Parts: sequence; C-alpha cells; structure tokens
Amino acid sequence: MTVTTPAVPVRLHGPEHDAQPRRSYELLRLQGPVGLAEISPGVVVHVVTDYRAAIDLLHDTHTWSKDTRPWMDQVPPDSPLMPHVQWRPSLFFADGAQHAHLRSVITDSFSLLDPHDVRNLTFRYADTLLQRFAEDGEADLVAQYAQQIPLMVFNALFGMPDEYAPRLLKAFTGMVSSDPGQAAEGAQSLNEYLTSLYATKARQRGHDLTSWFIDHPNGLSPEDVLQQVIIVLGAGNEPLANLIASTLARMLSDDRYFGTLTSGSLPIQHAIDEALWNDSPLANYSLHFPRHEVDFHGTVIRAGSPVMVSYAAANSCPHSNPPNEDHRSGNKAHLAFAAGPHACPARSTAVLVATAAIERLTSYLPDIRLTVPATELAYHGGPIYRSLTALPAAFTPLQPAHRRQGNPPRQRPSGSSEPTGPTGPASARGPV
Repeated sequence: MTVTTPAVPVRLHGPEHDAQPRRSYELLRLQGPVGLAEISPGVVVHVVTDYRAAIDLLHDTHTWSKDTRPWMDQVPPDSPLMPHVQWRPSLFFADGAQHAHLRSVITDSFSLLDPHDVRNLTFRYADTLLQRFAEDGEADLVAQYAQQIPLMVFNALFGMPDEYAPRLLKAFTGMVSSDPGQAAEGAQSLNEYLTSLYATKARQRGHDLTSWFIDHPNGLSPEDVLQQVIIVLGAGNEPLANLIASTLARMLSDDRYFGTLTSGSLPIQHAIDEALWNDSPLANYSLHFPRHEVDFHGTVIRAGSPVMVSYAAANSCPHSNPPNEDHRSGNKAHLAFAAGPHACPARSTAVLVATAAIERLTSYLPDIRLTVPATELAYHGGPIYRSLTALPAAFTPLQPAHRRQGNPPRQRPSGSSEPTGPTGPASARGPV
C-alpha cells in the first residue's frame, strides 16, 4: 500500500531538532519507512529512516543516482547545505564506471598506509595537543583536541609538513562559519593549501596519499586529484572529530569504561561501537535521486526527487540490531559509514585514528572527568552532523618537568593496549 506523506514535512533543523533529534526521527517514522523532511528553510527531501530500506537503497545503483546537478536549482545559493550537496567531479557524486574509476584510486591508496605508522602518527599529534593544556588541569576536548587531531593527521597523510596543519584547520574553521566573509576567506585558504599541496607533490613524490593519487594507473588529472583530496578531507574531518568527541563523552560519563584491575572495564572499541550506533557522527546524508518514478517501500517517489538516508534513524530503527545493546559491541552492521558501493572507503583508517587518539588521551590524563553532567552537553545545529559544541573536562595538572620527560602517566585499565614507543615527534614513522 502506498503511503501518503503529510503536507507539513518534519523539520530536521532548528532548536527543537537539535535538542531532540530522536523525536524528529520518531515523527518521520509515523509516515512509514520513508518520510518527508525539511533539511533547511525551503529545502524538502524524502528521508529514509528504516534500516532495511536504507540497505536496499544504498546497494541499488541501477535505480538510484548520486548526481546532484539536476536538483541544484532547488537549493538557494546561500544555503548552509550548499557545500555539502554541490556537485563536484569526485566519487561522492559519480555513478557507475566513473565512480568505480575514482573510488579505486582512494581505496588502493589507503591500502598502502601502514596501520602501525598511522597509529604512531596519531600518537605524535595527540601528544602535541595534550602538551598544550596538560598543565592547565582543564580543557575543552572538542575545540582543543577532537576538532584538531583529524586535520593534523590528514595533513601528514597527504604529505605536507606539520606547519601546514594550522592552515588547514583555519581553512575548515572559516568555511563552516555563518559569516559570509569568514566562509569566503576559509575557501580561499583551502584553495591556497591545495595549490601548495599539488605543487609540492608534483615536484617530488613521497610516501603519501597525494603522491599515490597522482601516480595511480587510472591516470587522474591534476583537478581530479585535488577533488579527491577535498572529498577525503570533507568526508573525513568533521565525522572523525565528532566520533572522537562523542566517544569521549560516552566514556567519561559511564562508569563501565573505567574499572579496576580486579573488576575490569570495557575497551575503547566498545565505546566507539556504541557511539557509532547511538550517536552517528554523520547523522543524515547520502543524497540519492531515482532515475525513474519508483514505489520505494510504500512511498511513490518521482524521478529526480532527492532522497536522503538518515544513518542515525536507521541505526535506532527497531529491527536494525538486537534488542540487547550489549550485542552491539563488535557488531559493525551500523550505517555510520553508509553501506554498499558508496560506503566510506577509509573506514578502517578512521576507526584506527579515533581509537589511537582516545587511547592516548586516557593514558596521558588518567583521572580526566567531565565537569558538567552528560545530559547538559549541547550540540551544534544542522541536519547533517551530530556535533558537540563543547566537552569540558578537568584532570590533575601535569608538571612541566613531567612533560619534558615525554612519558605520559600509566594508563588506567580501559581494556586497550598500552601505547608503544616513546612519545614526541621521533616516535612517528608516518608517511611524510
């Protein structure tokens, strides 16, 4: 039976949604597996909230296209959605052979990364950030840690010296600003960074992603290479920062994660899995467009109409997972990284970086704790990301002499392995 959607779409933006996103998803489910939602003022799309429907859509490349160009005239040029939906010549918006052509460049290149190197590289940048506030006894783990470490790691993985990482952070901070001037300045900074990146790697290759993109047998043009860099940065930065922050929020507010040697405690990976299931760092995305009119899980969708997948809603769908949440640990069936041909090609690297960043912080500051109840934590607005605005924490300050020795305190039992090797820049055998 065909579902008739209500005249008023559910709003996935604004204070009410930001405060209670699950309530928004419940309202959408009342419409059926596919509901109608406003994701920005005047921009209405279908949203898939059902887990099985999401799986069907994400695997069906014959019915659905990722090309946003026919729909772009329905998005106001100044809409905050524009940076996320504007078509680019990258694998995000490609179909069929072109998508496979571009995706193989990224998957092949990421497969060349040594996980041990990536882990040690993350430790090195974690130490750099931790040493900046370890003496203070307090920190905002979002602004001072989670938001910075992904771009520091990506900057190195793409083959640029450490001094370029602040430029990359400044560019991305500006681009997401609501101030048009700052957004334009951020875009200009990113263009300058990309120009320097390509010129450096074109002149001299290295053991890095950019060099592998350039030299891949698929033969990408300079523009194609940079478009893939942009997609990796855009798709990897904020979701990874959100994952680190939300996992830390979960660990620091749940006694199960910090036990004693006799009682044991849950490992970091368990907390990451719970965060991916319950607080998907990319809440709603995966825009698709049917190539022809389709009756999809009871909802008739016209050709070319936008359909978005709600990872957050699908993960909390009644039949998305076993009723006992403990069964989720180690269960990778969540949709936080999407699924099918367009699933995140760097999933394992993202989880590796998040795990290493969290492991280093909890070993460096073993008595770290939240300074506000978890129920009082606030989130940024928007339909796409689920982002903490801040994560205030306190801990016993480290003495300067201890910092100079470069040895963080003994890790409290968190179920993860002890970081190996010395701290500081000499410990990283990264790809730069």
